[in-house]
Amino acid sequence: MQGDILVDRARDAVLIAERTCAPHFIGFLTAEEKATLLKTLGGENISFFGGYEEAERCFLAALPEWCEKDNVEIFPIEPVTLSFKGEYTLCHRDFLGTLMSLGIRRECVGDILIEKGRAVVFLSRDILEFVMLNLTKVGGVGITAKKGFDAPLPGLGTLRDFSDTVSSLRLDCVVSALAGVSRAVACEMIEAGLVLINSVPTEKITKTVSQNDKITIRGKGKFIVADVNDKSKKGRVILKYKKYV
Repeated sequence: MQGDILVDRARDAVLIAERTCAPHFIGFLTAEEKATLLKTLGGENISFFGGYEEAERCFLAALPEWCEKDNVEIFPIEPVTLSFKGEYTLCHRDFLGTLMSLGIRRECVGDILIEKGRAVVFLSRDILEFVMLNLTKVGGVGITAKKGFDAPLPGLGTLRDFSDTVSSLRLDCVVSALAGVSRAVACEMIEAGLVLINSVPTEKITKTVSQNDKITIRGKGKFIVADVNDKSKKGRVILKYKKYV
């Protein structure tokens, strides 16, 4: 969605929420679109949620004054588990392409998380029943659809503790440590938009990372910065973090 059109839609949503005293929503946005709205409408009473805490694609909620920003139950999002035989390999493109072939708009489909024999898809509530009735195959493979999901979500798994030392908490230093790449490669990844902090992409290599930040490095994994308060004998920051494995 073009930036100006998106911002206009979001401003309209804020006005509607104020006028009706009820939340008003815009369907699943990309991380880049979310960043645009946070930059332009950050002072408004808006909130984002994608069905689970680490979601990249999120709904926008324009909220009336009475509504708490952290009330995720208001979001019209439904997860669906799609099970298939484990000997088949299905990818994100298979699931998204099948949903699009049913005439479903992209903004009605959120994150698609996949593992062997199972995928969890986050959907706009208004298409849930349609999908449950009509989605029987993906990529020619028979699937069984069930509302909801069993934790952990595919691709997230469990958190393990790690630690490393970094010269500073600049983003390029931290990404270098988390991804196990050189500083130069880390800078390229950041500038290419492959790094998200708290689900928002950033291309600023000098941004300072803080404790509790959630960092996604596309192709490398998802991380949580657990502690940055200790230093080594050589004065380097001891970076303690958790990684989904």
